[in-house]
Amino acid sequence: MSKFSRAIASLIVGAALSVSPQAPSAVAETESKGAALVPEINRIVEADTERLQDIFKDIHQHAELGFMEVRTAGIVAAELEALGYEVKTGIGITGVVGIMKNGEGPTFMFRADMDANAVREETGLPYASTQTVKNAIGYEVPVAHMCGHDAHTTWLIGLAKTMSELKDQWSGTLVLVAQPAEEPVEGAKAMRDDGLYETHGVPEPDYFLALHTGPFPLGTVALTKGRISTGTDHIDVKFFGSGGHGSSPHHATDPVIMAAMSILQYQTIISRMTDPTETSVLTVGSMQAGIDNNVIPTEAELKLKLHYSTRDIREVMVSGIERIANNNARTYGITDENMMPTIVEKGYAPVIVNDDEWMDHIWEVLKEAKAVDALVSDQPVVEGNALAGVQIPGSDDAFLLIEGIEGAKGAYIFVGSANPEVFAAARAEGKEFPFFAHEPNYVVDLDAIPWGTKIATVLALDILGK
Repeated sequence: MSKFSRAIASLIVGAALSVSPQAPSAVAETESKGAALVPEINRIVEADTERLQDIFKDIHQHAELGFMEVRTAGIVAAELEALGYEVKTGIGITGVVGIMKNGEGPTFMFRADMDANAVREETGLPYASTQTVKNAIGYEVPVAHMCGHDAHTTWLIGLAKTMSELKDQWSGTLVLVAQPAEEPVEGAKAMRDDGLYETHGVPEPDYFLALHTGPFPLGTVALTKGRISTGTDHIDVKFFGSGGHGSSPHHATDPVIMAAMSILQYQTIISRMTDPTETSVLTVGSMQAGIDNNVIPTEAELKLKLHYSTRDIREVMVSGIERIANNNARTYGITDENMMPTIVEKGYAPVIVNDDEWMDHIWEVLKEAKAVDALVSDQPVVEGNALAGVQIPGSDDAFLLIEGIEGAKGAYIFVGSANPEVFAAARAEGKEFPFFAHEPNYVVDLDAIPWGTKIATVLALDILGK
């Protein structure tokens, strides 16, 4: 998720999960099943920390782009199989699902995304990625985990082991999803289109959790109720013309002009067709047309990125894109239906709306687990257990995995993963964060690996614990 805003800093709650056993009275009085098992969780995770950190460094060093996560998926599958999970592979090309059925009870799903970014790493870490690959359209690109998906995947592996060792303490079904291709927002859709539930028989979740690294201090967690993100679409629009000599445009039908006029008019969808109190963004990330200076090409393609706060806003934007493209084609002489613009909707992510009731409960669980001992905030926005809304303009396709599943409760939580000293030094220099997602110097501190594993395990056991 390339996707933070200044608002995310306004709700950071922190301190680490206790690394030593709670006092007997504290454990006895807690109402959270997950919090009550913190001593056992700590014992297991701390004994497994070095191994998990080695897995994280290995995945980081061998970063893979979306739908190319063959090696990473293999690591996940092997780890889950060794722990006795029912493992399903190749869902949505490279997706992996591990299922552990452990008696009667709810179904809890944890999702981790596996793909990296087309970014050249500049962290200087001894395990930095030096990978380069040909991307989906044939360009040679650098590849690095500059968004923390390597940590997410390692948290899934850590959760899998901890839950297997505590199997006598919980009842229900645990579903672990290692998802491909979050960055192009195509992976969750690919898994659903491939019949994640219908064909592959993965149990539908009652509770769904996704964690994401954040460039704020290790030992902190950012929580919010309600809408936390925008929805998004990746759309390609291709215009067709007859082409010709650059000196004689009257003998050609120029698709570049159709595309250029559409670029300008697309912004009127935002300024004149959508509610200004809602979020709507339409970015043209690429225009591709022609090769030579003196040749009018036969095709021109636009690659669009949409963000929106509601499904209704999405419909206004998508229908507006189609109308403008078609009308510009007709304006410049296109009448043959075979030459009308084509519109391809590639990636999609719904708006993430955290379940209010469950987020209130998570707040209490993390406090009981001593995971939320302090509020670190420029402008405190927490009153009692009511979590104020923190909304970011970016997107993540996680909640597409539960779209349309009646009664499923979803939670998407940011987990601080920056070294506290590095964060403090950045703030002293007047910076908001020391680095940001998708920047070449994005670093997940190694101590974030056990931290995220503990958070995920506490929340899973709170739902599934006996």
